[in-house]
Amino acid sequence: MSEELKINRNKNGFVGLFTAMASPCQVLVDAPVVNLEQEANIRQAIQDVQEEAERIEKKFSRYRDDNIIAEINKSNGQPVNLDEESAKLMDFALQCFELSDGLFDITSGVLRNVWHFDGSDNIPDETSIKACLPNIGLDKVQWKSPTLTLLQGMELDLGGIGKEYAVDRCLQIASQACNFPVLINFGGDLACNGPRNNKQSWQVGIESVGGGKPARLTLKQGAMATSGDARRFLLKNGVRYSHILNPKTGQSMIDAPSSVTVTAPTCIQAGLMATLALLQGADAEAFLKAQEIQYWIQK
Repeated sequence: MSEELKINRNKNGFVGLFTAMASPCQVLVDAPVVNLEQEANIRQAIQDVQEEAERIEKKFSRYRDDNIIAEINKSNGQPVNLDEESAKLMDFALQCFELSDGLFDITSGVLRNVWHFDGSDNIPDETSIKACLPNIGLDKVQWKSPTLTLLQGMELDLGGIGKEYAVDRCLQIASQACNFPVLINFGGDLACNGPRNNKQSWQVGIESVGGGKPARLTLKQGAMATSGDARRFLLKNGVRYSHILNPKTGQSMIDAPSSVTVTAPTCIQAGLMATLALLQGADAEAFLKAQEIQYWIQK
């Protein structure tokens, strides 16, 4: 068992705590009364979740130089053959790109070379931003599964879907390993496999961006994800620049809400909708209403 993993038992069941993907991670298992065999299964399930989260992070993090993302980004225009899991994520990312009319683009990570969201007032100049744009556009990538060819100078960054994908995978693993209600929470992106044992919803707290009273939402089935600029932003002349960037212009969505929380059947779907809402800028709430989904928004 990893030294970073802690498993606590309380009156409601079990809580697994660890850190992955730069986020605090929780595994909640609603099992107040269990026998020794059930407890052993639950503890093993929590350990399996932590190991899966670490596996996904190692495989898809852009911060490593020894995984499939690094291989793609160092390919210099040469074709790379993807494994089945990576190919499915590529298919999903391309579908998101097409459905969003290019607003959700996993090649836009190159903008981090000019945008540094450290809370300062250092806004990049227009020339630097425009210099990045020729290297953005998923439609420029040659993709015929399992072979991917990335143009020289371009990069892939799965940061927009990686953590949400990990939540969904980990919930699946935990649900298969133990027959109890489970909630997976990775830094506020979460999913559950059903209501608690008393048939009640899980209670979920949403942090207030502006220092106001946090919201308390309920989740009985499915997933919830939040996107916003609570910790990653720039501030200049009273204008708050969000880390959510328009891949077509390279500009920050300065007129978007501070935070959007969305519920959906899966966490990867919820995360996509929350990000797409922010990319609508001032029209975020109108976009969410049109989707006929549950949401919570902070201006």
